[in-house]
Amino acid sequence: MHASVVTVAFEGVDARRVDVQVQQLSAETPSFTIVGLADKAVAESRERVRGAFAGIGLALPSKRIIANLAPADLRKEGNHFDLPIALA
Repeated sequence: MHASVVTVAFEGVDARRVDVQVQQLSAETPSFTIVGLADKAVAESRERVRGAFAGIGLALPSKRIIANLAPADLRKEGNHFDLPIALA
């Protein structure tokens, strides 16, 4: 399964488009990987998304989940990427 959500990253006073692309792949060992993140606060997004799902009684699918934030060369800071990742 593949899903995509559009959000923005702020670069000074400019907003740049960021595509959040999520794929679910079958795997023996379930995992949740986020790529395209540079900032430490955003790298912790995986645990915040898991915690948010657990807080409402949901679990991530027992599959290999890969979330990609593109473009990779754009610095992504802050925790406002959590919601687009969860929605995708």
